[in-house]
Amino acid sequence: MTARFAAALAVGWLCTSLIGTTCAADRVSGRSGLAATFSDMTAAGRESCRRALAALPLDRISPEQRRFVEHFGPAATIHRRLPVETIHCDPAFLEFVLAKPETLVDIWRVLGISSVALDPVAADTWRLSDGYGTTGTVQLILHEHGPGGGLLVYHGRGGYDGSLTPKPLTGSCLLVVRHTPAAGADQPAQRVEVEAFLDVDGLGLEIVTRTLQPLIVRSAAANVHEISLFVSQFARAAKRNPAGVARLAERMNRTPPADRRTLVALASGGSGTPRVRSGAAEAAPERVREELAARWLPVEALDAARR
Repeated sequence: MTARFAAALAVGWLCTSLIGTTCAADRVSGRSGLAATFSDMTAAGRESCRRALAALPLDRISPEQRRFVEHFGPAATIHRRLPVETIHCDPAFLEFVLAKPETLVDIWRVLGISSVALDPVAADTWRLSDGYGTTGTVQLILHEHGPGGGLLVYHGRGGYDGSLTPKPLTGSCLLVVRHTPAAGADQPAQRVEVEAFLDVDGLGLEIVTRTLQPLIVRSAAANVHEISLFVSQFARAAKRNPAGVARLAERMNRTPPADRRTLVALASGGSGTPRVRSGAAEAAPERVREELAARWLPVEALDAARR
């Protein structure tokens, strides 16, 4: 990813980015003084962590997946509630990209703003590489949604081997994502809350708590903020120029055609794929690419895209 978006791993794959973060997140400005809760696993913090886990509907997941969740009660190195974000889009579109995050990664690849790879390996399971030393797997272990919002729980297992640490780090993470309709919004908008639990293996605990903890905190919050901005921007572009976004989606060759069509239809607020008139200026994928990538592409890359 570019300097502004380098460590951004949308929703599920943020699990392993919490294990392997990059210095690029330090370059995202304006995120200091975060109004969020951070627990350093004191006795009070441990109790807060246990209460947060106990609030999850564990009776509605399999015994094996329940063990994933319960593991973080005594074992979490970090428990973090990230700042609440507002995403301006229809709830069905947000549900789609949360359940199929590989589609969002494919959009980033087409736009040239990401080196993240997220490959489905089984139902609700992905293999991740962020291009900066983080690799792992992410599994969606709980997904519930209704008119009042949705709840998704992801479990990640992976590692980081890069310049930030003297030795490779391994560990696991639980990511809880809740979304509800945003009150008072003049257009469809979703209020998104993200809560993360990180468990670093062995001696990596000392490295994280003494050295990487501030970077992890800044990086995680910045990543969720940037991802939220992108999803909102994509939805706006799709509603304003559905044909252009449909043309751009045709380049998502790592996404099945049915998922590409669904992505565009939901983002644009419609029920079908927009018709693309041959030669229509508003359907030019280059114009849409420039609009969507402008925030994250370096200036020289953006100038090249305009030519």
